[in-house]
Amino acid sequence: MDRVLVTRQLTPGALDPLHAAGVEVVQRPDDTPWSPAELATVAAEVDGLLCPLTDQIDRSVLEAGAAGRLRVVGNVAVGYDNVDVAAARELGVAVCHTPGVLDQTTADLAFLLVLSATRLASDAERDLRAGRRTSWGFGDNLSRDPHGSVLGLVGYGRIARQVARRAEGFAMEVLHHSRRPTGFPGYVAELDDLLAVADVVSLHVPLTDATDHLIGGRELALMKPTAVLVNTARGAVVDEDALVDALEAGRLFAAGLDVFEGEPTPSPRLLAAPRLTLLPHVGSATIGTRTKMGRLAAQGVVDVLAGRVPSNLVPPDSVPPDLVTG
Repeated sequence: MDRVLVTRQLTPGALDPLHAAGVEVVQRPDDTPWSPAELATVAAEVDGLLCPLTDQIDRSVLEAGAAGRLRVVGNVAVGYDNVDVAAARELGVAVCHTPGVLDQTTADLAFLLVLSATRLASDAERDLRAGRRTSWGFGDNLSRDPHGSVLGLVGYGRIARQVARRAEGFAMEVLHHSRRPTGFPGYVAELDDLLAVADVVSLHVPLTDATDHLIGGRELALMKPTAVLVNTARGAVVDEDALVDALEAGRLFAAGLDVFEGEPTPSPRLLAAPRLTLLPHVGSATIGTRTKMGRLAAQGVVDVLAGRVPSNLVPPDSVPPDLVTG
């Protein structure tokens, strides 16, 4: 009987494909994460791993697994920067992920951050809860209008295009930049040009060597001091210290982050930064979407173990697409 290690507790129904296939599920009774050393040990004793993006499936884990029974990793996320895909390919271990099922939900969250950051909703709520709003003032909590502004999307994959659809309802002018021309209206060839004209910049790129700190001090200086930055991609796409510097100095109006370096614990500077809406990586966190993600990753694992090529297989020599990763 095939054995699959499920490293975290998933939503009810997420493991249905494993149960339907008669796979033996290895799982802790609680949600305690597995350490890298524990993963390396158990990986050799199972045929598949089903894990979220918080598990680092690096070469050491894959080598230990491939020396035993491991044949497939199902990553319950669209992005797979937590998996050493090159090492997996070299060792003959398939990798599956969850494209498509979280597009709408993550786009909803990205636009929530657009609205919250532009309208300074988090600051207003903090003032209210802290008792700093004891009366109404005409000049209190003044923010900016999202409607009619210019939205600049960095990356133009499935989720970015869904954010663009939402922006239409706010009469926003939508521009976008990606590594290659898209053929769609609003394409801007140079990132610098997009940053200079956008009122809101929303990031939708995978984390790669090329996008690590894609938005740093130089890029933030190109943005309008009235602009807003939103990141629902990966934390390391933004240089956090440079972002906090810009917010503290008033060189950037506001920001909204669902991801940050050092997850799950934000840095003290982020927590203290002004005009910042900060969320704990909840872009795909609805019951329906997380269940679909689990089922898709689990089905990919089942397909590989049955000798089939799954629809959600990370392809050989893949280059991560321009999309939000949740």
